[in-house]
Amino acid sequence: MRSIRRFASATTALALASAGLLLTTGSAHAATCSQSRLPLPDSACTPGAFNPDVTQSTIASTICVPGWTKTVRPPVSYTTPLKIKQIGEYGYSDTNTADYEEDHLVPLELGGAPRDPKNLWPEPRYGNQPAASKDSVENKLKTAVCNGDVTLDDARNAIATDWTTALSKVGIG
Repeated sequence: MRSIRRFASATTALALASAGLLLTTGSAHAATCSQSRLPLPDSACTPGAFNPDVTQSTIASTICVPGWTKTVRPPVSYTTPLKIKQIGEYGYSDTNTADYEEDHLVPLELGGAPRDPKNLWPEPRYGNQPAASKDSVENKLKTAVCNGDVTLDDARNAIATDWTTALSKVGIG
């Protein structure tokens, strides 16, 4: 009987998510985040956040160390439930989690906050500028920061404001 109730609850939550609604504390809510800026996130929902351990003076021992992001990357056991919740908050009609990357607006490569929901959002893997497009921007900015061509703050601000223009904004695009 208990497993039937769990299945019914899961089915209800999935149906609400498919309809662009989110089930929280017993009530359904309409989407609260806008898709109007895609491929950018809604800045009210996803303004970005920084890892306080990463500063201009610590980059040589943090982001510029090969493999450092693996030490701070949150596990999928954290990001998948958050992705499901945020897909509902963004009101995406496609609720297939495989169609989204739970992405850090300020990437870990630039000292973005690993687990702060204000820095994570379900970025679509489809469209004119899918999630994979942002990855190359992140890597180029990290290289520029580690080479001393761009300050950490300038790179962070550029990508948090608009990742599609971040490279040109800091003068490397």
